[in-house]
Amino acid sequence: MSCPPTLGVLLAGGLARRMGGGDKPLKTIAGRTILERALERLAPQCDGLILNANGDPARFARLGLPVVPDDVPGFAGPLAGILAALDWTAAHRPGVAWVASAAADSPFLPRDFIARLHGARLAAGVPLACAESGGRAHPTNGLWPVALRDDLRRALVVEDVRKIDRWTARHGVAHADWAAEPIDPFFNANTAEDIEEAERLVAAYGEV
Repeated sequence: MSCPPTLGVLLAGGLARRMGGGDKPLKTIAGRTILERALERLAPQCDGLILNANGDPARFARLGLPVVPDDVPGFAGPLAGILAALDWTAAHRPGVAWVASAAADSPFLPRDFIARLHGARLAAGVPLACAESGGRAHPTNGLWPVALRDDLRRALVVEDVRKIDRWTARHGVAHADWAAEPIDPFFNANTAEDIEEAERLVAAYGEV
């Protein structure tokens, strides 16, 4: 299917506590950072790509991407990163009506991510879509209309909504499903053990 113009955002705003601090997406798997792997998969699907990250943006400078921080205080979670991406798109890419978000610590993102999300949204007749694999939803990996950014800001700032599912349920969300075998495309490298598992998967299956 032909998708409407969609901006991609990789969400790297987390605190990486399970990695002992530092940026999870900058950890390496088989010689390449997780972030580089995610970029390589998502960029060809997008009409532009940005990175949502807090703190000093210089640590991502070599990627050449706009680095957009949250503007909701207090590490409000992934919804704050999604809002930052929607606001950035409205300001800098006014002709783009959609944003697709993906976790920046996902080294195996599917190469049909955006097309499948749009297909699910259209089939269900709802404005939002999120990914699932192996029967498990991944709300951070989703499709968001820029037109809902004011509603999302109100939910975050006025209502203190933090849970993605609580907000998406108000508007209607479709689920696009991917197989979780042999590699779950939404595998998160959250711990040192996850990095080891990702190394094993790359060695076994290559760059799927």
